[in-house]
Amino acid sequence: MPYDDAVPVDGFHDECAVFGVYGTTEAAVHSALGLHALQHRGQEATGIVSMDIEHNEFHIHRGLGHVGENFDASSGHLDRLKGMAAIGHNRYSTTGQPELRNIQPFFSDLAFGGFALAHNGNLTNADRLRRSLVETGSLMQSSTDTEVIIHLVARSHQTEPALRLVDAMKQVEGAYSLVCLSPQGLIAMRDPHGVRPLVLGQIGDAYVVSSETCGLDIIGAEFIRDINPGEMVIINQDGISSSQPFAKQPSRFCVFEYIYFARPDSVMENHHVYEARKKIGVELAKESHVDADVIVPVPDSGVPAALGYAEETKIPFDFGIIRNHYVGRTFIQPTDAGRQTGVKMKHNANSQAIKGRRVVLVDDSIVRGTTSIKIVNMIRQAGATEVHMRIASPPTTHPCFYGVDTPDRDKLIAANMDTEAIAKHIGVDSLAFISIDGLYRALDKPHRNADSPQYCDACFTGEYPITPGRSDGRSTKGIVTK
Repeated sequence: MPYDDAVPVDGFHDECAVFGVYGTTEAAVHSALGLHALQHRGQEATGIVSMDIEHNEFHIHRGLGHVGENFDASSGHLDRLKGMAAIGHNRYSTTGQPELRNIQPFFSDLAFGGFALAHNGNLTNADRLRRSLVETGSLMQSSTDTEVIIHLVARSHQTEPALRLVDAMKQVEGAYSLVCLSPQGLIAMRDPHGVRPLVLGQIGDAYVVSSETCGLDIIGAEFIRDINPGEMVIINQDGISSSQPFAKQPSRFCVFEYIYFARPDSVMENHHVYEARKKIGVELAKESHVDADVIVPVPDSGVPAALGYAEETKIPFDFGIIRNHYVGRTFIQPTDAGRQTGVKMKHNANSQAIKGRRVVLVDDSIVRGTTSIKIVNMIRQAGATEVHMRIASPPTTHPCFYGVDTPDRDKLIAANMDTEAIAKHIGVDSLAFISIDGLYRALDKPHRNADSPQYCDACFTGEYPITPGRSDGRSTKGIVTK
């Protein structure tokens, strides 16, 4: 579901996942498996479009819920997704409601034939483009920004589908990774800043594109390389070709992929995510060591950073919080009293590891602070003598406009309180965030270059590489581009 300020769930919401295969009779099965590996990037809905290359026929299945609920062996959906090419999508919406009409991949019959599209990211000028399209006769079937791309492709006067897609994306601002199917083949594209991830792999004679390398691993595909910022790759019966149709821009890969979004076993932009998170914990310990008896991660995303923190400080690591993995991510209790129990339905203190000890809690981020309050209270009730919190990201002071669902700035605790005030608010004995330079050091950069940052870190710095805009109607007041 899209972010709803009336339901103040703490933390960033995951993005979306895209996946594509060309050149195997197992294209739909591989896509379902790839999407299963990428389930962490979107749990609201999923879909696959396949293409019978010989007969130029497209087949589609989309549904609300997880991959396994839609593409299990008994459903028969995979058997009907025939063809040697397929693309898939897992959705967590940043624009549009959780309805069947908003589930990707989208498919349309255009002048040149069938065209399917799946998109991860956010188009920051989608509102303006959508109004212009509707005013000039376009009939919109969904409430998402992705459909704008379909209409722009349909209206292009270029001849080939790939050239039409380039023509469309030159009118678009924002962050995106795209996979498309057309009579020309499978087309993959990444925005010129490379904000959202996309990788290329190979299995046998077939090529694969995926949001993360874990999507390749599950089907036994070999990782070839990241698709470059601004690159378009076309895969068809003639092989694979690459072009750079957009003006070169500074690379600004989303740094939060390393902190939270990516699966720990993925490799992104030459960094092993798990090792990057451990290094973040090491840098965090160097900057903000405190005497304690045990290092406790807030599971699951805090685990690698907590391990790095423990290794650097030589303080024992222990699972002082146990997570229940069978609680739905959108579980909402109907009463205020029920909401107070929500954190215990997902996390419970392991008092054996906590009682009588000075505890350092390590988490990936603090967004609203509501969950942190509940976890700190839980740890104190389990008998901790001191509770210190260390955060494996800098203070989150600005919302994301590039495909990550976040609260407006007035709901971000670090935008409204300094570190000391936050510590008092959540009830810890001390609180420290990793510095922005410490984060960059963990990613093998000496420091953040203020004149030319190597990553998109706007949620920490407020320096947006692409003109911000929202397709959900929420405020961009006070936001500037740098």
